[in-house]
Amino acid sequence: MDDLLRAAVAARANAHAPYSGFAVGAAVRGASGAVYAGCNVENASFPEGWCAETSALAAMVTAGETRFTEALVIADHPEPVTPCGGCRQRLAEFGAASAVIHSAGLDGVRARFTLAELLPAAFGLKP
Repeated sequence: MDDLLRAAVAARANAHAPYSGFAVGAAVRGASGAVYAGCNVENASFPEGWCAETSALAAMVTAGETRFTEALVIADHPEPVTPCGGCRQRLAEFGAASAVIHSAGLDGVRARFTLAELLPAAFGLKP
């Protein structure tokens, strides 16, 4: 998981958060084992920006993968930061209910959840 943390920290350093001042980084591990990272990108037409998780998933899909096995979100906040509702649904689109989502602060990982714990009644295509 150190590679996820490093990638999310590096992505967070590039966050564009001039409106909220709340920089977030995220990284997802594709089914191949490759790590994809993203940061939040705010925009004057709030809330039309991108969450860090959305950016990381977009990088994964751009690279040709459509499944992730674990994710990590990092922000400078005293409490564990978890994906917003929209990002929980986006994660559910590309991950199994058992996928682990790590919540980290600047001092390291603080909490772990499964995707099912974060979004117990996700909807989507069922095989």
